[in-house]
Amino acid sequence: MSEVAQDAHHEFWRPPVSTDQESRQALVDVCEGCGAEFMSGSRYCHACGTSRGTAARPEHWTHYLEFHNIRNGLGLGTASLVAFISGVFCLLCGLIGVALVYSVQTFADFQAVQFYRMEWLLGAVAAFVAGILLKKSPEPKR
Repeated sequence: MSEVAQDAHHEFWRPPVSTDQESRQALVDVCEGCGAEFMSGSRYCHACGTSRGTAARPEHWTHYLEFHNIRNGLGLGTASLVAFISGVFCLLCGLIGVALVYSVQTFADFQAVQFYRMEWLLGAVAAFVAGILLKKSPEPKR
C-alpha cells in the first residue's frame, strides 16, 4: 500500500488515488467512484459521496422471481402482468388441474371434464386479452 501513497498530493481528508487495479481489489470495500475505502457502517463514500449500494452484488436465483423484476424483464405494466399471470394460472388449471382432480368413468363424466376444461381455457383467453389491452404502448421517440 506504500507504493500507492508515493507522490500523492492530496488534502488530509482525501485518500490517495490509485490507478492500479490490483491495489483497488486488495482493499476490503472500496468506492467504485474514487477508490476510497468505505468507513465502517457508512452508506456513502466520505470522499466523493457515491452510494455504497452501486457495487455489483451477487444475484441469487430468487431474484428473478420478484414481481418488479418479472415486470421489467417482460416489459409489461403491473395490470398487464397480473392479467398475464392469471392467464397462465387458468391455462395450467384447465389443461392439467382438471385432469388431476376429475376421473372419467362414463361419457357424462367425460363431457363434464371437457366443460370444466373449456371454462378454464376461456378464462385464460380472457386474461390474455385483458393483458394485451392493458399493456402500455411505448412512448414515441422524438
